[in-house]
Amino acid sequence: MEIAVLVFDDLTMLDAAGPLEVLARLPDAKVKIVAKDKGPLRAHKVSGGIGLIADHALSDVPSPDILLVPGGFGTRELAGDGTVTGWIGEVHRNTMWTASVCTGALLLGAAGVLVGLKATTHWRAMDRLAGYGAIPTKERVVIDGKVITGAGVSAGIDMALRLASMIAGDDYAQAIQLQIEYDPAPPFDAGHVDKVSQKVRDLLIPV
Repeated sequence: MEIAVLVFDDLTMLDAAGPLEVLARLPDAKVKIVAKDKGPLRAHKVSGGIGLIADHALSDVPSPDILLVPGGFGTRELAGDGTVTGWIGEVHRNTMWTASVCTGALLLGAAGVLVGLKATTHWRAMDRLAGYGAIPTKERVVIDGKVITGAGVSAGIDMALRLASMIAGDDYAQAIQLQIEYDPAPPFDAGHVDKVSQKVRDLLIPV
């Protein structure tokens, strides 16, 4: 099972690394890290500016079984890059599943993948989904046909576990969850915009 992970400068690292930690453990998974051009890239400063390497150019990966599109600040520029959005749209025709995390959904939208479909993204970008013909849906994980979208950042892990269960069964997905010891117990109930004060919102990094 070929899994293509699209990477780019200024992505949010957990958007890619979180779901990849799950999906790479699927039976016969073959992960390909893909970018417009192969070579070194760097995550956004909010992710520590971590360096990463794309082993494949877009043209090297024409028909993956699963496409994973993470989000991050870099999606703004890529949404207007016809080479990237064209590849996403073409690849989507033959995928088993097309997935996004956070503002990666906006790249799916720019590629024409979300027209008429329910989808989610980071809460700060939710109103932009409708501009791509999508039906914005305020859920952590949304499945519509073969498209599965996760909300902001950490939601990618939940999305990937849902996807793993549909591919390999509930027991296998649970085994992956146990292996990565994904048993969240956050110190605060502040993971959704509706749960926090304006004082907390004012501390967010501007976008």
